Amino acid sequence: MTSSLIRGRPRRAKAHIWVRVAHAALGAVVGVGWLVLPVMTVGTRDPVPAPPGRVAASSAAPLQDGASTADLVLPLVAGVAAVALAGYGYLRRTRRARTRTTPGTVSVAPPVPTVADSERQARAALVLADDCVRTSREELTFVQARFTEADTEPFVHALRAAETELAAACAIWRRYEQGVPEDATARRQALVGVVGRCAEAGRRLDAQAPALDGLRELAGPGLAGALEVAEGRFRELTGRTLTAGDALTALRERCTASAVAPVIGYLEQAKDRLVFATMRLNQARQAADRDEAGRAAGHLRAAEGAVAQADVLVTGVERLTARLREAAELVPAALTGAEAEITAARQGGVGKPLTSGELHARLSHADGVLAAVRQELTAGPYDPLDALRRIARAVERLETGHAGAPAAAALLVARSSVAGAEEFVAVHRGAVGPQARVRLAEAARELGAGHADRADATARRARDLAERDVRAHGNPHTSADGDAPGLAGAVLGGVLLAEDPDGGPPASYGGPRTRSRHSFSHPPDHHNQPRST
Repeated sequence: MTSSLIRGRPRRAKAHIWVRVAHAALGAVVGVGWLVLPVMTVGTRDPVPAPPGRVAASSAAPLQDGASTADLVLPLVAGVAAVALAGYGYLRRTRRARTRTTPGTVSVAPPVPTVADSERQARAALVLADDCVRTSREELTFVQARFTEADTEPFVHALRAAETELAAACAIWRRYEQGVPEDATARRQALVGVVGRCAEAGRRLDAQAPALDGLRELAGPGLAGALEVAEGRFRELTGRTLTAGDALTALRERCTASAVAPVIGYLEQAKDRLVFATMRLNQARQAADRDEAGRAAGHLRAAEGAVAQADVLVTGVERLTARLREAAELVPAALTGAEAEITAARQGGVGKPLTSGELHARLSHADGVLAAVRQELTAGPYDPLDALRRIARAVERLETGHAGAPAAAALLVARSSVAGAEEFVAVHRGAVGPQARVRLAEAARELGAGHADRADATARRARDLAERDVRAHGNPHTSADGDAPGLAGAVLGGVLLAEDPDGGPPASYGGPRTRSRHSFSHPPDHHNQPRST
């Protein structure tokens, strides 16, 4: 079989081969000439009759001496020529080997990645960057609880810059999914842009991670203060969890199951995170007592992450309770405003020209929606947010261009949907893929632009995608046999990066290079010392 190096030999190497062949041929010609020349000389010499006596003998002696000298000179010349040719070839090979940049190898261009490879790289970059941003945001809340605004400003600035880069990457990827741009080369460049934006987001956070460690001083005197902050938030959350449970019970009595479905299981998961936090806080205290500052910092970071996610879960229940109460208060006003919009549409106040058939169908649909909502209000229980959603969409189809209570209802619904999707992704990010994250970013953009209906629909789609990812992953808060309490939920929530059998290391403020710098097994002062950027 012909080797790949031979098959890939460049044209210049072929020229060197021909030079070597020419040298060998020349040497062979010289050698053959030396062998043949004496025979040719003997064959062509004229026969001379031997004269009698001593004269003949004396005259023959010089001839024999001349022939013997020629026989000695010719081999000597051939040998010298062969040695010279061999030396010349050796010098050329040595000089070529010294000047070659990669001796004995042939450079091969790296393969061009396929579109599928580039897409996988972009999706992985989006998930990693989003995880880094979320983890950094969580740890920063503990830092801000201990230090002044001036002390934390550089870290807040880096986080905002990373969020901006991530949002841009999500927007590029979303357009890519929608087929924009269409040109193949431009689409490849779009994927490069996604990866580049995500890398810049991580770089911004990585650059500030050493300074954050220097400010917190978890490997030194700062550990005691950080433990106090984490334990204080833990105690506060314990009380809030009980209060939120009572509120959720009352909510189930006056609302339908669909109304409270977005937060079903949240309090159980919050308790699971708090159990995990309790264990890690105790381990951090024990490690600190043994002067194992590095290990103590790792356990503290795991506890902080669990406490932060328990806060998100409890806040989700509190937020939904408040939004449902606010929505119930807004429903009567929304009904009145919708009736006014319908009246205006019947009187020709539609902004966009519609045929009489289209207008009649939309008016009939709006009348039916309002009638159904009134019936639900009378019969009870019902879902106030869903009632507002249906009222707002029915009025929007009339395209009257008016604002009022229906527009306020649409905005309230959109905010609730975006916040609910954000909470779910935050506490399940260990399983949520790029599609849900990108849709959530799109919903936030739509909400910021004032497109309430589109923001609501996109956020609900993001939540559906995230829930699908979690179902594929498994139960969100049940530990496997033999696992420490809360370990499975901590891994699913991204509190632990699951790079070790014990679920560690804990995630921390920083990008891909620094986010796993803390550990449960490092000796004291190993990973918590500030590092230069």
